[in-house]
Amino acid sequence: MFQPHDKIAVLLHGGIKGDKGKTGLALVRFRPESIAVVIDAEAAGESFAQLTGIDLAVPIVASVQEALSHHPDWLAIGIAPSGGVLPEPWRLEVKQAVAAGLSIANGLHTKLMDQPDLRNLLQPGQQLWDMRQENPGLKVGSGAAANLPQQRILTVGTDMSVGKMSTSLALHHACIVRGLRSQFLGTGQAGIMIAGSGIALDAIRVDFASGAVEKLVMESHEGADILHIEGQGSLLNPASTATLPLIRGSQPTDLVLVHRAGQTAIRNFPQVPIPPLPKVIALYEAIAAGGGAFAGAKVGAIALNTAHMTSDEAYTAIQTTQEQTGLPCDDVIRNGGKAIIAALLKE
Repeated sequence: MFQPHDKIAVLLHGGIKGDKGKTGLALVRFRPESIAVVIDAEAAGESFAQLTGIDLAVPIVASVQEALSHHPDWLAIGIAPSGGVLPEPWRLEVKQAVAAGLSIANGLHTKLMDQPDLRNLLQPGQQLWDMRQENPGLKVGSGAAANLPQQRILTVGTDMSVGKMSTSLALHHACIVRGLRSQFLGTGQAGIMIAGSGIALDAIRVDFASGAVEKLVMESHEGADILHIEGQGSLLNPASTATLPLIRGSQPTDLVLVHRAGQTAIRNFPQVPIPPLPKVIALYEAIAAGGGAFAGAKVGAIALNTAHMTSDEAYTAIQTTQEQTGLPCDDVIRNGGKAIIAALLKE
């Protein structure tokens, strides 16, 4: 895993101007001090800050070969292609990076350590970090996290890819600024890269999914005042199976609902509508309580994703959502997580 002094090259071909660069862009946004260079042939030579809105003057180059002049220690695969399989052209670039002495951070389903031609190139201290695999020693969930004294904040969503990880990270950062002993618990490839540890929930057999979340929480709580659990999926998305294990495994004390402003249907299933937010809130709270079997958790705030809006449009959307739900609402990327954290701390 990354060390504090390591410098990272982010492989992002087509991800800056396309829609599949979530992993790499999140890594840049939340570990800016570690980023040496970004690799994207479609955007080489252009301004990263202007293209992404992320305030970082990092160079964009066209290839791994060009990136080597910036002296990275790691190559992080920042795109998740369809099916999570490493495309053959990228494989050649990954091999080139390994041959040049770089370690590889790999969140794809393709296991690099299973590739002899890559594994045999490794030198002492060099790593092929395949993070998307099941953790050893898993058991089924037991609800044990409910007995922990720490506040446990889980982000839940109206859909996949609406900003749950970014919200959890922004809230974690707001807690750190306040002097709280805060921990961010990654549950997907980008979250693991940023945090340096965690679980790849989509690589874990469903029988052990809640147990894996529980194990992560139980191993991470000591010395913390507050835990931020990265959300995955959505109870509304017919392709998603990740949200319920997160709720049962973490036994959250608080939920933050993440929603893309103006979205009215599940993105990949337009025939599935997103109900009005008060109904979504009631659904999540009912599932968390399990009819009284669990202590449950309330949705304490709405994190609104307004990245596609102007500042004025975003302000109006935030105010409207606050009025419709009766809950504090903000865009944590535009405005930081201070307001939502204050609400969750009951200030």
